[in-house]
Amino acid sequence: MSLHIVIDGYNLIRQSERLSNIERSSLEEGREALLESLASYRKVKHHPMTVVFDGTHADLQINAKRQHKGINIVFSRPGELADTVIKRLVARERERAVVVSSDREVADFATAHGAATIGSVEFENKMEMATNLDAPGAGFREEKKRGWTPTTKKKGPSRRPPKEKRRSRSKTRKL
Repeated sequence: MSLHIVIDGYNLIRQSERLSNIERSSLEEGREALLESLASYRKVKHHPMTVVFDGTHADLQINAKRQHKGINIVFSRPGELADTVIKRLVARERERAVVVSSDREVADFATAHGAATIGSVEFENKMEMATNLDAPGAGFREEKKRGWTPTTKKKGPSRRPPKEKRRSRSKTRKL
């Protein structure tokens, strides 16, 4: 089962320190910087992605739907919130969707419909980690294996998280 990453665009931009600094100079530049970051992440991970922006902040020239380097970009209709569009996508995708948003209402809706959720800051960290690992010359030096280290620390059975949390965790690990 492949994952479909649904991203709350302005939420991710405003939660990110780097992207919010860019957005302060121009809203369009903030969107473009986010799309470029997502495009470099998509080169590494290949998951289908949809970024949803509020259409009220978009230029009139921008179509309601478009694509950028394999990333679907959706602008909500005037008078409609991006949250509504995200909820519609999640209701259609269900378990396949991974929602990137720090908005509690959107995250709760996604969880209720079986989708996994991840906060904007956490996703940005995963994105940076994945693109940095793919960068040329980012190889790790191999450490010498010293074998087994004797220890008296016991590892008893831990409390197993609920099934829903385990499924969500397994989806976000794939990011």
